[in-house]
Amino acid sequence: MFSVFIARYSLFYNHLKNIEESEGGLDKFTKSYKSFGVNQLADGGIYCKEWAPGAEAVFLAGDFNGWNPSSHPYKKLEYGKWELFIPPEDGQSPVPHGSKLKVVIRAQNGALLYRISPWARYVVRDEDKVNYDWVHWNPPQSYIHKNPSPKRLKSLRIYESHVGIASPEGKVASYKNFTYNVLPRIKDLGYNCVQLMAIMEHAYYASFGYQVTSFFAASSRYGTPDDLKEMIDVAHSMGITVLLDVVHSHASKNSEDGLNQFDGTDSCFFHSGYRGNHQLWDSRLFDYANWEVLRFLLSNLRMWIEDYRFDGFRFDGVTSMLYHHHGIGTGFSGDYNEYFGLHVDEDALCYLMLANHMINTLHPECITIAEDVSGMPALCRPVAEGGGGFDYRLAMAIPDKWIQIIKELKDEDWNMGNIVHTLTNRRYEEKYIAYAESHDQALVGDKTLAFRLMDAEMYTNMSVLMPLTPVIDRGIQLHKMIRLITHALGGESYLNFMGNEFGHPEWLDFPRIGNNESYHYARRQFNLTEDDLLRYKFLNAFDRDMNKLEERFGWLASPQAYVSEKHESNKVIAFERAGLIFIFNFHPYQSYVDYRVGIETPGKYKILLDSDAGEYGGHQRLDHRTEYFSEQYPHNYRPNSIMVYIPSRVALVLHNVDIPK
Repeated sequence: MFSVFIARYSLFYNHLKNIEESEGGLDKFTKSYKSFGVNQLADGGIYCKEWAPGAEAVFLAGDFNGWNPSSHPYKKLEYGKWELFIPPEDGQSPVPHGSKLKVVIRAQNGALLYRISPWARYVVRDEDKVNYDWVHWNPPQSYIHKNPSPKRLKSLRIYESHVGIASPEGKVASYKNFTYNVLPRIKDLGYNCVQLMAIMEHAYYASFGYQVTSFFAASSRYGTPDDLKEMIDVAHSMGITVLLDVVHSHASKNSEDGLNQFDGTDSCFFHSGYRGNHQLWDSRLFDYANWEVLRFLLSNLRMWIEDYRFDGFRFDGVTSMLYHHHGIGTGFSGDYNEYFGLHVDEDALCYLMLANHMINTLHPECITIAEDVSGMPALCRPVAEGGGGFDYRLAMAIPDKWIQIIKELKDEDWNMGNIVHTLTNRRYEEKYIAYAESHDQALVGDKTLAFRLMDAEMYTNMSVLMPLTPVIDRGIQLHKMIRLITHALGGESYLNFMGNEFGHPEWLDFPRIGNNESYHYARRQFNLTEDDLLRYKFLNAFDRDMNKLEERFGWLASPQAYVSEKHESNKVIAFERAGLIFIFNFHPYQSYVDYRVGIETPGKYKILLDSDAGEYGGHQRLDHRTEYFSEQYPHNYRPNSIMVYIPSRVALVLHNVDIPK
């Protein structure tokens, strides 16, 4: 197995060496977004460059030349590249800001194809049109960032967000709305990082941003590029790190306003034939062995960092990239034969290593996250070790486990050992992002944890004026417990999808033919938490205080927890992390008086967080003034212990008051 990592590093090193020798270094190679596409020169002229290896001829047409398809031909260069220089007119740009453009490709069969440049920075769609138009974006004064990026975070608390649905109203919300209405909310909730979905332009809104058509363009449906830059700048002023959900695993099949068949051939940026198509996603698959594809994708990452000031990326669909089978119809048991062999796409893995090496070298403050369900070993180890170079990977087994437990088991049958195993089962020396649920569970066809726990009663019994029903009581208590134990035990970072922190009562469904193009479910009802008569405020308050407590003690940046108790019949789990004692009683009706819990450090303990507190919608069965004194007890796992009253369905966090924090 060690030889495989050597081989992977050798492939990476050879690519890096070739880039150094042929392109003048990785720095220059990944700045290609400044020369490819259409770029304004200092003297007012326009320099255009494209890679279209299958084209017979290339032209630029647009408003600037009356859409003449042949008046501005590109000059053919080596390796399928084409360039065009348009001199300034009286010191002014010949292509005005806001004018529409198209690259005209004469295909091998003689047909003229009107295409959007793969490097286009701004595309828009008029209400009366189906396809997007390429608009030259070169304002007289671009947005100037005022605030520095936050320092690299030790404890990452991520708020996964979608700009378009970030409003209670049934409409496409804007960057401005997110800036002034949502960012303050995220800050108040104690999250220090926002992960933005659906920013890279995608023609089909209902794709959730995962069918990208223009990789260098920020989605215009929410506003202008400057609006997005302002949004990120304001986030930075609040100390919030901003990550981009980047989609380099595949691309939309659109050809009129996408990358597909850009030069009139089946290949260009993609594999040709069967290998170039994803059979489940109905999308195109990149050829990661192609030199120009590497230039395109690496430059894309760099543009988002340097132009917009993103602080890193969550790479979507990494499992699909890593394997020729793309994870389709394949289960992963952890057997090493599943991760090494001819079924692994070494070219894609090499691209990911190059991407992480570039980011770590040029922007070491940036963070990268891998969405990989397979558990590829060393994906989050340094490239120098033959690893993938990612900082974090998503702990994707955790939400699946919670769904399976809630869906299939009675409360009395919950297996404490299995829960602990799922939350702690991670690769040594690799960092994981724990989450109880993400956007996947919020989508139509699935159910959020709140919906699985409370279902239809969320619509009728969430008012504090209504009697607390057993279903709502159980749902509120378990919702808090599941999130806290996931937060504290499941990884080195934590993620929540917007709205799920307070148990958003509706699923997420974008406008499409199947729902009569309705925006009713493409929204987040943040207003529910502001209504004192609704119980959503309790879940929101608990989520906020949970994050604030982590901010104070930093358990996500601490070593993995020591689990001292996982008692099956009592349904109790207890562990220590960051000097805190976490106790969970999942029993549906059994409370325990003077329950002995082992501790490492003797002293006097008090409760810091109690899921049963009244401000969190609980029954306030504990007196938070109570002090718990340690005593020696040699028969426990720890030589010291405390005796605690643990009500049923409760989560407690205790702190040794003799150790100031």
